[in-house]
Amino acid sequence: MRDHRSAMHAPWQGYASLPRLFRVGIRSMSAGELPYADMKRIFPAHELFYNKTLYSNALNKLTENVYITIDLDVFDPSLMPSTGTPEPGGPEYFELLHFLRDVAKKKNVVGFDVVELCPSPVNKAPDFGCSRR
Repeated sequence: MRDHRSAMHAPWQGYASLPRLFRVGIRSMSAGELPYADMKRIFPAHELFYNKTLYSNALNKLTENVYITIDLDVFDPSLMPSTGTPEPGGPEYFELLHFLRDVAKKKNVVGFDVVELCPSPVNKAPDFGCSRR
């Protein structure tokens, strides 16, 4: 069964050999994704917190051309409360920004998107935070 928490299930389904699909900073995945998950291509937030060299490991595994998707729930809800699936943990704003800058310096970014902003009428800070830089 596919739901909003298993967004990576569709790209993996039938494409188990996708060599360059990486997930950096995740904190959970649904049971439906587990059979398709290659843990060598997943960099969990709790491991990144203790081992910053994992960012370099992820960067070194990328091909020359990369497409980046930022799901805003990568951030802790204290930084990004305006998302569909807030979950504790995740990289800090500048930590992720530095990683993205390293990717842009060393790779050819062919596309980029930001998803999962759920604007709040009482807190505009997340809206500005996701649109900066």
